[in-house]
Amino acid sequence: MESSEEEDFHDAPDSFSEPCCEEGTDASPTPQSDYVPPPEITVLSVGQKTVSFGIPLTDDSVKYTLELDYSCDTQRDSLIRDDSSTVEVEGLIPGTEYTFSITRITDNGNRSKATSLSVFTEPSPPVQIAVYQVSSESLSLRWDPPAGDVESYIVTCCHEGEVVREMATDTNNLTLSGLSPGVCYSLQVSAQLRNGRRSKLDVTSANTKTQMKSLLEDLGLEQLYTEKLSLSTILQIEEKTITDEPAKCNSDLPWYFLKKLMMVNVTARNVKCTSACESTCEAASENTESDFDDLLDSEHSDDMLNPLDIITALFLCSDGFVQQEMALKMSMCQFSVPLLLPDCDTKQCTLMLWAMRDIVKKHRPQSLSESRGFIEDRIVVSELPMISFVRLGECSLSKSEILNKLLSNAQQYHDTFVHSNMECGDSPRRISNGVAEISWYLPCGNKNMDIFSEPVAVANLRGDIASFETQFSFLCLTSAAVFVFFENVDSECELLMNKHHKAEIFLVGNHQSSRFSMDALKKVATKMGLTKNNIILKTNQNNDADFVKKLRKTISNVVENPKMKMGIEQMADIAHELGIWVDEDCPECQTAKTNADAITAEIQDILKYKETQLPLQGQIWKELTGLEKEEFRLRGVGSESIEKYKSDLQVQKEKLRKEQNSYDMSNAMTCFIQAISSPGTERSYFLKWMRINLDNLSREKLSDLRERYKEKSKNSENKEEIKEIDRQLSNSSLGTEHFFREMGQIYEASLSLPETDPSCQQLQHLPKLCAGLLLDGFPLELVDGDASNIPLRWVSDVLSQLNDLVSPKNKILVVTVLGVQSTGKSTLLNTMFGVQFAVSSGRCTRGAFMLLIRVNDDVKKVLNCDFMVIIDTEGLKSPELAQLDNSYEHDNELATLVVGLSDITIINIAMENSTEMKDILQIVVHAFLRMTEVGKKPKCQFVHQNVSDVSAHEKNLRDRKLLLQQLNEMTRAAAKMEKKEENKSFTDVMEYSPDTGNWYVPGLWNGNPPMAPVNAGYSEAVYELKKNIIQMLGSCESSANNILEFTEWVKSLWNAVKHENFIFSFRNSLVADAYMRLCTEFNKWEWEFKKEMYIWVTEAETRIYNFGTVAGKSETSDMSDFLTHLKSKACTELSKWETKTLEKLAKYFKQTDGHVYLVEGYREDFANSAKSLRREMENSVINQLTAAADIRQGMKEIDRIKENHTKQIEERVCALIEECRQKKVKMTDKELDEKFDKMWNKTLNELSFPEQKVTDVIARVTSDLRTNLSHRGGGASKLLCQKRLQDCGQGPFKYTVEGFIKQFKHGVSKLFNVEDQVMALQNLADRIITDCTEFVTDKVKRKNNYHDTYIQEILHMIDEKLINNQNVKIEIKFEVPLKQHICGFAARQFQKMHEDFLCENDPYRCLNQNKKKFCDDFKDVFHERDQCQKKAEEFTERCLRPAVEDFINRSLGPDIIGEMKTKFKFSTRMFFQYSILLDLLSKQNFMKYQRYIRSYESYANKWVLECILKHFSNGSKLFEFEDQHLQSRINSINIAINKAKTEKSGNLKTFVENVCQKLGDKLVISQDALGAFMILNNADQEQFAHWLTVCVKDMGQALREKFKETSIQMKLESLHVNPQNELFSEMIGCGKQCPFCKAPCEAGGREHTEHHTSLHRPKGLGETTWHGTENLVIDICSSSVVSDTHFRCNATNGEWHPYKLYTEIFPDWKIAPDASLQASDYWKYVLAKFNDKFAEAYYAKPADIPVIWENITYEQAEESLKKTFNIK
Repeated sequence: MESSEEEDFHDAPDSFSEPCCEEGTDASPTPQSDYVPPPEITVLSVGQKTVSFGIPLTDDSVKYTLELDYSCDTQRDSLIRDDSSTVEVEGLIPGTEYTFSITRITDNGNRSKATSLSVFTEPSPPVQIAVYQVSSESLSLRWDPPAGDVESYIVTCCHEGEVVREMATDTNNLTLSGLSPGVCYSLQVSAQLRNGRRSKLDVTSANTKTQMKSLLEDLGLEQLYTEKLSLSTILQIEEKTITDEPAKCNSDLPWYFLKKLMMVNVTARNVKCTSACESTCEAASENTESDFDDLLDSEHSDDMLNPLDIITALFLCSDGFVQQEMALKMSMCQFSVPLLLPDCDTKQCTLMLWAMRDIVKKHRPQSLSESRGFIEDRIVVSELPMISFVRLGECSLSKSEILNKLLSNAQQYHDTFVHSNMECGDSPRRISNGVAEISWYLPCGNKNMDIFSEPVAVANLRGDIASFETQFSFLCLTSAAVFVFFENVDSECELLMNKHHKAEIFLVGNHQSSRFSMDALKKVATKMGLTKNNIILKTNQNNDADFVKKLRKTISNVVENPKMKMGIEQMADIAHELGIWVDEDCPECQTAKTNADAITAEIQDILKYKETQLPLQGQIWKELTGLEKEEFRLRGVGSESIEKYKSDLQVQKEKLRKEQNSYDMSNAMTCFIQAISSPGTERSYFLKWMRINLDNLSREKLSDLRERYKEKSKNSENKEEIKEIDRQLSNSSLGTEHFFREMGQIYEASLSLPETDPSCQQLQHLPKLCAGLLLDGFPLELVDGDASNIPLRWVSDVLSQLNDLVSPKNKILVVTVLGVQSTGKSTLLNTMFGVQFAVSSGRCTRGAFMLLIRVNDDVKKVLNCDFMVIIDTEGLKSPELAQLDNSYEHDNELATLVVGLSDITIINIAMENSTEMKDILQIVVHAFLRMTEVGKKPKCQFVHQNVSDVSAHEKNLRDRKLLLQQLNEMTRAAAKMEKKEENKSFTDVMEYSPDTGNWYVPGLWNGNPPMAPVNAGYSEAVYELKKNIIQMLGSCESSANNILEFTEWVKSLWNAVKHENFIFSFRNSLVADAYMRLCTEFNKWEWEFKKEMYIWVTEAETRIYNFGTVAGKSETSDMSDFLTHLKSKACTELSKWETKTLEKLAKYFKQTDGHVYLVEGYREDFANSAKSLRREMENSVINQLTAAADIRQGMKEIDRIKENHTKQIEERVCALIEECRQKKVKMTDKELDEKFDKMWNKTLNELSFPEQKVTDVIARVTSDLRTNLSHRGGGASKLLCQKRLQDCGQGPFKYTVEGFIKQFKHGVSKLFNVEDQVMALQNLADRIITDCTEFVTDKVKRKNNYHDTYIQEILHMIDEKLINNQNVKIEIKFEVPLKQHICGFAARQFQKMHEDFLCENDPYRCLNQNKKKFCDDFKDVFHERDQCQKKAEEFTERCLRPAVEDFINRSLGPDIIGEMKTKFKFSTRMFFQYSILLDLLSKQNFMKYQRYIRSYESYANKWVLECILKHFSNGSKLFEFEDQHLQSRINSINIAINKAKTEKSGNLKTFVENVCQKLGDKLVISQDALGAFMILNNADQEQFAHWLTVCVKDMGQALREKFKETSIQMKLESLHVNPQNELFSEMIGCGKQCPFCKAPCEAGGREHTEHHTSLHRPKGLGETTWHGTENLVIDICSSSVVSDTHFRCNATNGEWHPYKLYTEIFPDWKIAPDASLQASDYWKYVLAKFNDKFAEAYYAKPADIPVIWENITYEQAEESLKKTFNIK
């Protein structure tokens, strides 16, 4: 045990330190018999914490106990054991010296001498050795310190039993450096104690990283070594690609390099971290000025990585497609590219054949310099002499730098190869030794500039050939010459003596080097048989320039007379022989190549091949395109019926589709579809091989045609031949897009087959296949450039499948480039986004292609999209199309489409050609104007290429002003063409600033091609443009479209583009959706406004009706003051709600979701609608308040009379009671009745009853009518005088015309069943009379007194309806009789209503009505009966219940409207129309259709009522509303009772008055009933209050029962707000109908400036017949407006007018053409089904129905209805 107290230990006696045996403590002598032998101790074992002793037992039989004491500097303890041969001590401290003392003790206490000895415990070795940092040359390890006093640790590093390194350290960690890469080391650690002892070893092992692994970890690429980097990862838009953040750590370097390389930036190899440099600079700046020694210090950091290592690592970590892309871009930058790529770990080398497959080079050898021809070919197949440069041993000459000088002109130096004097070029290479790079020198045909007259490949092997024999052998077998750089050459050098090497060897030495030996050189040269010409030395006499000149001369000799020419493709065989892998050997690549070759090998003649193998996209597709456009433009309709013509076109289309389906799928297409159905990598290889093979074929064919074109162009007379060559140029182009185009046509043709057809089913997977390719980064042809058409169904199904693949991450933003052909549009996009649109001179882009680029999560937050779509278009004004008549139209279509699809359009223009620029600007401006008109607001950036001056922006200020001037000019021209002349300048069309909307980009090449690299200024300018575009996209107010919305834009834009008049033809479901959402929201706000005002007016009217009574709570006693106060409050309330509505509208347009920007054009209309609603509500509210106040004021005198009469009756009854009681005789009820009757009759005779004054309503109505017509002049007054108002409106209204000619015309119109002016006015009059009759009936039903506002509202209603019907001319002779007719009828009704009201409120009658009640009360008081319950029942029944029922009737109307408005069919006018039409379709009832068409408003009104009745038929919802209002009033009554109870009232009368006062603004309590209740009332207040609460509860129950029993029809009749009328007037909107087919307007808001309807119908349904045949017309106005046909009507004064110019006659109508041929299937189906019945009803002959119409099914009609109204 350890000592528990340290102090005791320090105070212990020194006896423990005595050695060996010692005397016992007893001083007296011990007798012999008491002797105890001391123990003899041997140490058996020593551990780290234990010591074992051996103690021999004694021979005697005495039993002993052993006492063992032990101690060290920090521990002291003892233990007692029975005598034993072994004793073990535990719990010791390792590596410590202990003193042990052992004594024997007998049972009687005798003790032996103590035996002492010292023992060291074993030291603990270090524990838990961990290797925590590993590099290729070092290992860092640490361990836990052991127990004991450690002085140091000894670390031994061994490899294969040999000690590599041994080191001592006094800390518990150590780094071993200078180790070999990729080696497994054994690591041993022991502890050395201060006492000289050493612990046992603890051992672990660790591997140093290979150079490869170490570098990949430094670069953060270790995972990609196995997984491989893909193109989609590189191309995705992430923060690194759009920020200028420099590389801060090594792991940033590869991405920094790739970012620059993908943008073809020649500074891409200048990669280094900023942190190391910055820290060096900062440290230097802090030094004192006098510290000059620092000037000698290198600023180079050991952490810097060699660019070659980064490039090698990236190639090793990339898949074949990234390698190919990198090689291509490096070649464009004139960087050398890897020819042989080694893996320094596996020592395996790869020939990068596939990586270089895509490199196409152009050059002009001396032989073609006069003809100005050139050679263009893929570099891997070009057979060129290759000159290789290698190094043997160490060499002070920089081989790579010399090569750069060798390949560069004096005026055009470029670092093709990385060398030590480049940035970071002197950093030690870690993995790139063994790389053989290749570059090419290509002549331009100018003797003064060309270094070599013929093309030559130059290879450069990195590292010593002694270490890379395989690579050296490969170069010797493939090169025309090998130049070996050396300094000290071994005369026995076997490497150079290889007899199999085919290349001529040249030795290049540095004579200036101290290690150079001329003797050794001579020996080697002799052995190799080299001549003097094969040895090149750099001596003191020649400088670098001379040396390079000498090298050039030697190489020129080799190039001009090469012993060997070999293409890289041919080198693959040699590579295989040497065991070098070829990257194309992978099975996926080989299978793909076989498949691609199988297809392209068949191509001999491109034209014939396309006809046989790709037949569907030829003439048939072009004819289909023509028919599609004709369907929309109807140029050839002539005198034929439009719908018949369209039907014929449809038949022709079907015939062509049948022809397409008659072809079997060709072998080529079968193989193609099979190949692209293969797994991902193989499919990508296949498409690349296809592109390579097809490009090679096209290049050969096109180069010949271009030569012919050049020849023919010299003579302007060869126009026809030039045109033919143009056609051939177009037809000889063959790329993968043609195969995909064929695939699209196969798919589209299959859709015309029945769904059950096997062919149709087998091809259903094609869109998904193509969607997968789009997702993999392959472009999709959007517009077929040859046919100038979009296969809409194919494109939309592909995009739909794409949406399914990526959902929910499906938001996209679109960037497009437009410009003149061959101005570098594709190159611009490729540079900007790193993509690869075709840019070879062999083929120009035709049509438009879209490409998908993924957006990384870090940029998603900024752009709010998942993908960016890049659209590349063919050049506008292309020479190939210039010969065609419709080239301008083609360009316009393309520009409109892509501008419409884009969020940003880049316009590539060249300032030098002003004529051409004007044409382009006109096309582009036209497109922008069209987009603005349809609600899209694209942004644009003008890019001026080949402007290199740094001050270009300032210098071109004048040019920018000129550009803006031209843009404004073009805008005016385009606006005139589109008939939108309000657009005066370009800035009216879109936001554009000349300063921020223009970008100047230098020329692409820095010098003269083909040896010129891409200009760094070009890359940087394009990069800045890219950043700006992304910034602009991020700041877009509108939200990104999803893929399905983009698809919808493609469809709608292209359909509109097919029309001649784009703006009037544009129909888009996204715009319709956005408009619908706006209408739905606005309708909600509008209803909220109305509902709140209904509630407010109900409360205000309640206060007016209670004014001047006990329930009234007004601060003023004057009604006019009170009315003024209420009107002021009404205006405040109206202003509040108007502001709220406008604020909601503004907020709605601020949101980014829902594409609100598309309906920005309607914003003003809806704002005006909100203001109009306020005006309308204000008029209505003021009228209601005025009428209520006037009626209440009129009742004031009657109420005073009634009150006075009641008071007198009460006094007489009280006197009678007193009289009867004084008799003190018990009287029977009969006797009391007699007494009461006598008193009653006497009193009535004495009371005065003034006669009620009856107002002459007819006179007042006549006066109002005169005032209304006063502005119509003397003619109106004369007409008014001809007939008295009381004589008007007695019979039906008939409008007749005077004059023989007019009557004759009308007779002819009736005969031919054509609506003329007379019939149109009669129909209008009938509609107005119906509406006014309903208004009068509604007012009469309320049993109020007459008020002048009633007739004023009727006249206002008539005026509004006359104004809204501008289709017919309103004459004074029509207006006056119509108003007289309506006012005459209304005046009689109102007169009767007024008289009935007076009769109802006659004081004499009212008094007699209450006689029985007074008599009963008299008897109760006389008999002193308890009246509490009876009076409570009476008050509840006569005062409260009618008031509660009236309140519910006032409130229920808005509730019903609100509930109905939650239903889909009443949410917007369009949905209302859709629901009516769908209902009609489902009922299949001709009579209903006839009523709908002939009397639309009447039918719609009844339909609204039917919907209300149906919805509330079960009563539960209505009962819920009733109960809600009932409960709210019961609660108000109970609160009023409780409050009245708390107030001290003298009697019951005061109590009741208090209750009524509390309910003054909630219930209208009848004054008659209240007055009658108040007399003879002697009930106890408390008892009355109790019974009143009970009665109110009973009343609630009784009313609930009544609600359940009353029918919905009865309830609707008693409502103050008529739900049917309110819903109808809102759903009917402006009430305007299409001037041609009478389809109702569906535009939202009240103040819309443009009428439109979703679905027009055949004019025959509107009773129109063909002139001469009397057959019903089948033409639909949505087709007529795009045709060359004419119309005539009243508005044209009977003159014929072109349908295309219908807006000149009906400017407020927009009749868009049908979005598709199926759009009007609904009405086609209806007319086809009921053709005979319509003809019979209209007294006409049946229409000539096209066959296609007959085939339309019910389901198709329903589907077309859904599509037309955009119902999902």
